[in-house]
Amino acid sequence: MSYKKWVNAEIDKAKASALSEKLNIDAFVAFLLVSRGIDNELAASEFLSDGYRFSSPYLFRDMDKAVKRINRALDDGESICIYGDYDCDGVTSTALLYTFLRALGGFVSYYIPNRVTDGYGMNNNAIDKIKADGTDLIITVDNGISSIDEAEYIYSLGMELIVTDHHQIGEKLPRAEAVINPHREDNELEFRDFCGVGVAFKLACALYDGDVEDLLDDYADYVTIGTIGDMVPLLDENRTIVKAGLQLINGDAKTGISALKRSTYSKAEKFSATDVAFQICPRINAAGRMDTAKLAVDLLVCEDEEVAECKAEQLNLENTHRHEVEEKIDKDIAEIMANDKAYQTDRVIVVAGHNYHKGVIGICAAHLVELYDKPAIVIGIDDEGNATGSARSVEGFNIFEAISSCKDVLTHFGGHPLAAGLGLNVKDISAFRKKINDFAKTNYPVMPIQSLKIDCKLSPFYLTTDLVDNLIKLEPFGTDNTQPVFGLYNLTLNSVTPIGDGKHLKIEASKKGKSVRMVKFRTTLDEFPYKPGQSLDFAVKLSKNTFKGKEYVSVQIVDFRKSGIDIDKFYREKNDYLLFKLGKKNKTELYPDRNICAVVYKFLKSKNGYKYKLDDLYFELSNYLTYGQLAFALDAFEEAGLINRENTITLNDVKTKANLERTNVLTVLKGRL
Repeated sequence: MSYKKWVNAEIDKAKASALSEKLNIDAFVAFLLVSRGIDNELAASEFLSDGYRFSSPYLFRDMDKAVKRINRALDDGESICIYGDYDCDGVTSTALLYTFLRALGGFVSYYIPNRVTDGYGMNNNAIDKIKADGTDLIITVDNGISSIDEAEYIYSLGMELIVTDHHQIGEKLPRAEAVINPHREDNELEFRDFCGVGVAFKLACALYDGDVEDLLDDYADYVTIGTIGDMVPLLDENRTIVKAGLQLINGDAKTGISALKRSTYSKAEKFSATDVAFQICPRINAAGRMDTAKLAVDLLVCEDEEVAECKAEQLNLENTHRHEVEEKIDKDIAEIMANDKAYQTDRVIVVAGHNYHKGVIGICAAHLVELYDKPAIVIGIDDEGNATGSARSVEGFNIFEAISSCKDVLTHFGGHPLAAGLGLNVKDISAFRKKINDFAKTNYPVMPIQSLKIDCKLSPFYLTTDLVDNLIKLEPFGTDNTQPVFGLYNLTLNSVTPIGDGKHLKIEASKKGKSVRMVKFRTTLDEFPYKPGQSLDFAVKLSKNTFKGKEYVSVQIVDFRKSGIDIDKFYREKNDYLLFKLGKKNKTELYPDRNICAVVYKFLKSKNGYKYKLDDLYFELSNYLTYGQLAFALDAFEEAGLINRENTITLNDVKTKANLERTNVLTVLKGRL
């Protein structure tokens, strides 16, 4: 497991108390609002309000031009093609604008690029197909802002273009009748954090003669799914739309969305934003990851229940296939890393394998970040020898900047501080791994510490359905309005049971006679380093479930750790060790003398080896040694033949006494110190 620094929210209790009295809201809700910076009466009232407040769509630059050109296309019977994208945001954007323009009487089609054959955004082959279909006007959704050359090609073929996008703008805008993007500096917007479907919805609002609330009744579900899927802030207009969209999804949902909900086999009476994020969005994304996202658009716009059921089940199968491919790659990566100890000290994980599916390597990279709290890049090599990588990073480490420093060995790259993509020749993978790690060693000698915000410490006695009911007032939860995380401290571990084919854990712990049952997803028994009787801390999220007519609190573990650990000491000592390995520091407390080696070996012998990670072992022994002393002691044991370290630490059957001080590891270490 990885170890994050838990940071308890600092709350102005006087402000929270005043807010509770002025708005007549639960004191705990006021407490959480203040912890999120919503600490005055007006801001809190707007945040909690169920009313609608929308800015004019004409605050977007070029919105008037877009409306004029689209109305002309509708009046003249021109053929319009919506050019979308293969992720959840692009799929819902396409579905929204397609159905809306058809409702206005337009001759409308849509084109979704294929992730593998087309890549992201516009391309000339796709434009040729669209032209061959007799298209007059192309409208992009969730892409197009960087399609400078492709825009010129569209005009060379006699078609015209309108761009709607939300991605960052480059040095110049593409040629178009209108370019609608919330990040244009010449907009008059106060709120700019729309996703692609949010921008498409604002275009629909501008084209519509009636009340915005009418459009919410028809399209808020599309906007909600795309907004949640693209992880834009659930604040301001996004929050308003998602509130309305969840009502629609849970009430008079569209035929395709209803079928998709049923296909999840969810036991939830009502879908929350979290349910949408983890049940609906992955299934829509699976279509674009594994095959073609056209299937997902077809489902969302489908009005025939029988056909919708069939397409929803197809998406389910794609999602299951995605899980299987993901797990296979994750397992392969684990074996590669176990056989190369350099990964333990690499600042950036770069791992490559043959025929890793392009659609899931980004997810696999995210899994590595979650496991190791450092940037990770997973590279897939196809049968023709082409290498394609997907990168994910941690807060504070700009992975795009790191990849940019290696551009001389890349064929292409692009992205953002936390996620990026790249291409390179197979022969250059080793050089790329070295170059990006050299960049990290120079620019990030100490890796950014990853933190977890704890909204509030709680006693197990406060885990009630009343508490969860009060939390509902803060929904919908998502980016920049995350589901509250509570700290349960000093609980005694009672039992750990594998569930879900061993992929997840059911954990029971107690304090002062109060027992708590919890679930930890994506953690196996082999990855849980604690035993019943130990005192643990848990960071948890709460929800409410119903079973046989009775409501109960569902507790999901976000993180766990041994009670009383000194996380600052851990990071300080680990960084001293890593800096020393980089040749940047000499610390005498890195050398494991005979007594320290004896402590480590005695512990390993008492456990008949150790199957967890170095960081976990450190916290078992941190009262007796430093992180560096433990790491070098293990290196010396391995060199002396006392232990074997592949996937786990196993003890060798040694007949003769080992002289650890004469090992090369400790000899070199003593020389440096």
